[in-house]
Amino acid sequence: MNHIAIAGAGVLGAQIAYQCAFHGRTVVLHDLTQPVLDRAHTALARLAAVFQREMSAPPAACEAALGRIRLTTDLGAALQAADLLIEAIPEVLETKKAFYREAAGLAPARTVFATNSSTLLPSRLAPATGRPERFLALHFANEIWTRNTAEIMGHAQTDPAVFQQVVDFAHAIGMVALPLHREHPGYITNSLLIPWINAAMRLWAEGVADPETIDRTWMIGVKTQFVPFAFADMVGLQTAYNITVAMAEQQDDDALRTVARRLKEEFINRGKLGVSTGEGFYRYPDPDDAQPGFAQRRERSAS
Repeated sequence: MNHIAIAGAGVLGAQIAYQCAFHGRTVVLHDLTQPVLDRAHTALARLAAVFQREMSAPPAACEAALGRIRLTTDLGAALQAADLLIEAIPEVLETKKAFYREAAGLAPARTVFATNSSTLLPSRLAPATGRPERFLALHFANEIWTRNTAEIMGHAQTDPAVFQQVVDFAHAIGMVALPLHREHPGYITNSLLIPWINAAMRLWAEGVADPETIDRTWMIGVKTQFVPFAFADMVGLQTAYNITVAMAEQQDDDALRTVARRLKEEFINRGKLGVSTGEGFYRYPDPDDAQPGFAQRRERSAS
C-alpha cells in the first residue's frame, strides 16, 4: 500500500495524510472545495514543524513528506492510482454512504476502502462501497504523531487477507495497530472516551456546572491535564456535535439532544469550532486550562 487517497481534509484528514507521507507513502488529499484544501495546506506546513519540534524529525525528512502530498477537489483523480482510500469525512451516515457510492465507481477494483468513522459500524456502510470484502474501519486518534493508535475493525464480509494487509500498513506508517475481533460501536478508544465526554457535556448542558469548573474538577480529582472540554475543542466541536446528534437518535436520548442543541446554538452557529477556529470552550492559542494555577482558581459565584 504505497499510494494512499484520503477523503476529508479536516484536522484528522490532514494529520493522516502527513503521517502517511512522512513514512514514505505517496498521498492525495481530497476535499470538496478549494478553501478547505487551502486550510489543509497551511495545516500540513504546521505539522511539519510539529514533527520537528515534538518528534525530533530531521527537517529534510519533514520537507520531503510535504512533497509527497498532493491536494485536489477531483475525487476521480485522487482515486486513480489508490491502493488504499481512507475516508475521514463528517460523521453523518447518509453523507458517508453517498460518498462511497460515488467512490465505488471511480476507484480501481483493487483499492481497499477504509473508514475513519468514530462511531459508525463498517457493516452500516459496507453495501454502499460496492466492495464489502475490501472494506473495513481504520480509526486514528487526534494528534496522530503521539497518540499513534490505529484501531482496525472489519465486518462479517471483510476478507481476512485485506484485514491483515491494513494491519501491516498501520505498522508501516508508525502506528500501534490494534486489531478488533468483532464489530463494536466506538472501537476501544471511543467506547471509553465518548461516555466520559458525554458525561461532562450533560453536566454543562443541564446547568449543573460550567465547563471550566468541570474541567478543573477532573484535573484535580484524577491528577491529569487531560480534561473533557479542552479535549472536545481539540477534536473539533463540529465533530462533537455530529457524534452527539447520531448518538441521540440511536439511543433516543433527550439529554444528548439538549447537548446537541446547545453546541449548535452557542458554538457551531457562531463559528466557534474549537482549536481550528481559535475559540471553542476555550480561546486559543493560549487556553486557560493550560495556564499555571488553572486548577486551583477560586470558584466563581453561582449566578
